[in-house]
Amino acid sequence: MCYYNGQKVTRAEYIRLKSLEKAVSKFSFLDKGVINGFNGTPVAVLIPTEDRTNFDIVQMEWGLLPPHVKNREEVLRFRNGYKDEKTGKWKTGYTTLNAKHENLFINEWGKTSMFAEAARERRCLLLSTGFFEWQHIYRKHKKTGENLKTPDKYPYYINLPEHDYFFMAGIWQPWTDKETGEHVNTLAITTTNANHLMKQVHNSKERMPTILNDDLAWEWMMSDSLSDERIQEIASTQYPTELMSACTITKEFQALLDPTEPFTYADLPALELSIDNPSNTQGEQQISLF
Repeated sequence: MCYYNGQKVTRAEYIRLKSLEKAVSKFSFLDKGVINGFNGTPVAVLIPTEDRTNFDIVQMEWGLLPPHVKNREEVLRFRNGYKDEKTGKWKTGYTTLNAKHENLFINEWGKTSMFAEAARERRCLLLSTGFFEWQHIYRKHKKTGENLKTPDKYPYYINLPEHDYFFMAGIWQPWTDKETGEHVNTLAITTTNANHLMKQVHNSKERMPTILNDDLAWEWMMSDSLSDERIQEIASTQYPTELMSACTITKEFQALLDPTEPFTYADLPALELSIDNPSNTQGEQQISLF
């Protein structure tokens, strides 16, 4: 989830964010309406200065790479998977654009997570002006009444109406190509269980990025003595539904000058925003178009 992000910040907002005129010289990489996590476009990341009294804005490669990946050829195998020449079986790749808060230290197989060291030592913030997610709607077969196997997917743009930009919790890992010497810093965004709004929008996995308010963002990035428990506590933060907004956008949004422009789909059920009476979103948001 959360593989598409926006970082389209105006010049005035960027100067206010950094409070340094010299930051204007780097403005060009903060003019991205949509950043696709799968195409290698660098993202803007906040990291603490060495004395942890301020922060710098730098570019990183989205998709954390562990040190054991030796070169770019292995990067492709690591991320996309590959066929084992000895067994003939397909080895599944790893999508490390996101890191689940539950698995920052122990992975799904009960072993030390590839994210553990970064979570303890290299926490950062991803700058965002809004992100993109898909809702899955299963149409019903007209004759049988059963759900079709493949859902229709409707993109949404999600932002915080009261904030021009906000911060997602992230962790980063330096990586060096052992053949060419190329050195990059790589990033994963932490994710948490979806709140009421995001359960409806991202109804296939019910996850959302860890969005932090200013106080938690500062603690996450600047504190150098957080316990594992506190790190996981912050990473599991659910931003309140009532402070978020989501609207449907065209499926061709990546090709638009303004990818956030609202677009209405006929017969698509409206989101249930009442927290007091949440609906069974996966069960009720099924429509028949046959």
